[in-house]
Order: sequence, then C-alpha cells, then structure tokens
Amino acid sequence: MIRMPPQRNHIASCAVRRETDRSTLVRLGALFVCGLVLTIGFVHAATQHTTAVQHGYKSETLRRERDELLAERRRLMLALAEAQTPARLEEAARTLGLEPARARQLDLSAIADAEVAKGEPSMLTPVAVATSAVNHSSLAAR
Repeated sequence: MIRMPPQRNHIASCAVRRETDRSTLVRLGALFVCGLVLTIGFVHAATQHTTAVQHGYKSETLRRERDELLAERRRLMLALAEAQTPARLEEAARTLGLEPARARQLDLSAIADAEVAKGEPSMLTPVAVATSAVNHSSLAAR
C-alpha cells in the first residue's frame, strides 16, 4: 500500500463541496407547501368558528329582544282593550263633559235606511223606526 503524505497546503486552498441533492429540496418544498396549506386551513376554520359564535350571540340577543317586544305588545294590547271598554269610555266622556244621548236626539230612521242600503237586515224594530220618525217630524215642526 502506498501512502502519500498529506498535502496540507492543497487541502487548505480547496473548499469541500457537496453535491446538491435535488430530491431533498423537492421534499422540503413540498413539506413547506403542505404545512402552509394546513396552516391556512386551520386559520380559516378558526375564523369561521369565531364568526359563527358571534352570529350566535347576535341572534340570541335579537331573539331575547323580540320576546321582550312581543311581551310589551301583548301588554299594550291588553291595556288598549281595557281602555276601550264601554265603562272606561263612558267615564272618559263624562270627564270631558259629555252626556249620554237622549232618545229624542237619535235619528233611528237614518240608521235603519243605511242598514237597508247595505243589504243588511235592520236590527231596529219597526216600532222604533216609527217612533223615531214621529220624533223626527216633531223636531222638524219646532
């Protein structure tokens, strides 16, 4: 076996160069792209989840507000119905200074004629119509 003495000057001036392995670069690039796609997917999923939770909170708030408004509407409808009762209306009319209508102030014939014109059966009896006609003629005579 022939041994050669090491040439230190020659080794120092030569840099050791490795061959580039293209398959390793391709694998690293593919791994980077896959990692990037996975990261973007996770970020997108987290954003979607956060948006869904926010919409859930908003819809719950709106549902609660709707329920409150429906309860208030029911309360107001009840108060309106209570305010429109005949006893309440009569009381309010009296506080305004109004008095109940008297029989001689009513013109029942006009009411009966309007009902007949509509084609509805008259709720007034013929006696009431005749009485109102007499009262009407007596008022016209004055």
